[in-house]
Amino acid sequence: MPWIDTVEYEDADGKLKMLYDRVKGPDNNVDNIMMMHSLRPHTMEGHMAIYKYVLHHTGNTIPKWFLETLGVWVSSLNECNYCVDHHFSGLKRLLKDDAKSEAIRLAIETRNIAAAPLDAQQKLAMEYARQLTRDAAGMTETIVVQLREAGFTDGEILEINQVSAYFGYANRTVLGLGCSTKGDILGLSPNKSENPDDWSHT
Repeated sequence: MPWIDTVEYEDADGKLKMLYDRVKGPDNNVDNIMMMHSLRPHTMEGHMAIYKYVLHHTGNTIPKWFLETLGVWVSSLNECNYCVDHHFSGLKRLLKDDAKSEAIRLAIETRNIAAAPLDAQQKLAMEYARQLTRDAAGMTETIVVQLREAGFTDGEILEINQVSAYFGYANRTVLGLGCSTKGDILGLSPNKSENPDDWSHT
């Protein structure tokens, strides 16, 4: 049970019901992280907008499976098992390579990114996410220069930054309110990237 009251789909009305209908998955399932916002629906609207635009937008050029990998990494660093479980399921579905997915998860769990089946550029992005998560005030321009020299455009560096920052927010929403995966369908996400206004989870 969460640590604050939440409103179930069946009991929702007004704006909350409208938002639940936008974000729901099969069988009217609403992810618990979204249900955490049910007493203040405007915060759910803000959360979903940034989530959709940061992770599931056609304007991104970094592969979505790697953006999910960054999210799993940040969530693991923050010890947010809810987001690790949800987004690893999404990563696995997108990557369509179970062996590689499991090797990535093992590297994340053991904090051994050097062993992950990722290229040098991706490992550097993982290091950026680690620094931002563990020592945000200690960040310097040096790692941004390194990312650029590794071949990332400045727009892609922004993508890496925004995904890392978003998961810090999501992790704290989950951990600060006692959110669990009970009743959730793992791995669903608003995948229809071509339509930024479509928040339905599939």
